[in-house]
Amino acid sequence: MTDRPLRADAARNAERILRAAREAYAELGPDAPMDVIASRAGVGERTLYRRFPTKGELARAVIDQSMAEHLTPVIERALRSRNPLRGLTDLIEAAIALGAHEHNALAAALKAGTLTDVSAQLDAALDDLTRRAQAAGLVRPDLVPEDLPRIVAMLNGVLSTMESYNASVLGTLTFSIVNQGSFYTRFD
Repeated sequence: MTDRPLRADAARNAERILRAAREAYAELGPDAPMDVIASRAGVGERTLYRRFPTKGELARAVIDQSMAEHLTPVIERALRSRNPLRGLTDLIEAAIALGAHEHNALAAALKAGTLTDVSAQLDAALDDLTRRAQAAGLVRPDLVPEDLPRIVAMLNGVLSTMESYNASVLGTLTFSIVNQGSFYTRFD
């Protein structure tokens, strides 16, 4: 792929392919066939492969698009929040919700080895918000910021085994566990 802007028709095709891939992964799982994705997008397989030469590149593009649409705005709001604990909690909830929603696309990208650095922006925000919350006395001082991405990943790994979930409840539970309950007494 090149860095130059896509022609309007190519951009529309890429968007249709990504939407079709999201739907196919959600419905058919991480092994959704490329020909099915092309058919659902209303494009030929050659068009799909011209834009996304491998299944891994397609899965990664789906994840990148979903993060840009759903997680990046939450990261930006969380980092602007005057209450770092609220920002941290909102961000954990959003990351868990994204992982649950895109579980099959994440599995496809992981299987293809294309998840490298996928969470760099999230990890940096979690680190910043944890340190700010610690400085404000809202989070235990011995909480290691690098553990939060691991906890989010661990929760995302078990979400596929649950019939239903509530991201807000899981985010709150996660943070109360790692913060030994002080979350409830110092939140507001």
